[in-house]
Amino acid sequence: MPSGLRILIASPLGDVIAAPLNAVFDGASITVARDETEFRTSIAARVRFDVVSADLVFNRAELEWTFDGLDVIDGLRDANRLAPVLLATQGHSMEEDHLAEARLRDDVSGVVAKADGFATFADSLQAVALGRTIGKQTPAPVRPSLFELFEGRRGTTTARLAGAIASGHASDNATLAAMAKVSTNTANKVATTYIGPLMRARNEHDDRLPLTQPSVYRWCGMHARYIVSWCRRHGHSDVLAPPVD
Repeated sequence: MPSGLRILIASPLGDVIAAPLNAVFDGASITVARDETEFRTSIAARVRFDVVSADLVFNRAELEWTFDGLDVIDGLRDANRLAPVLLATQGHSMEEDHLAEARLRDDVSGVVAKADGFATFADSLQAVALGRTIGKQTPAPVRPSLFELFEGRRGTTTARLAGAIASGHASDNATLAAMAKVSTNTANKVATTYIGPLMRARNEHDDRLPLTQPSVYRWCGMHARYIVSWCRRHGHSDVLAPPVD
């Protein structure tokens, strides 16, 4: 095992894994960031980390809507503290959209399942620290990712509409237009021109049924954690905030 590594573990349960990692990595300096504040403090220091492990979705109720492993990657880049990143997954279905983005990003060096155990995690962390890419190989996707579909001008508008719905602050076309800061005409087309076609492209709507506004709202609820994450990380947090009276 390499010695003297500077390791950052971004996870609410990071303290649990820090001790066994110290036993595996001789002389390692291990920093634990259990939330966004601790993460920001960690990367504000002058020293760069040699490798970073982050939970893909933070398994804590107060964090899962406000901070995730994709925020960690963006934070490292924004602070000019780039390092190889290993994302740890828990196997929940709500990770699917986050994982689809992670597999497409060059700044993710590896993905490992927590269920595979500590030995696999430690080996994966070592491999990533040594410059290898692991665990990102995947068969051809059966549907396009939201990460891809939210690209471009129309994709951004679609994401903003979805974000306003996912945040719980839109209940009809009028409130949707106000929250997403679009025209009423645009909000009226949420099922026909924006989110509806995206649902069809991903085969997430039964073609035997009409694609209605309730269909769109249900879909946004199912993908809410990723939609909120995308809006938060791409400068569209305004659609997630409660309306001002």
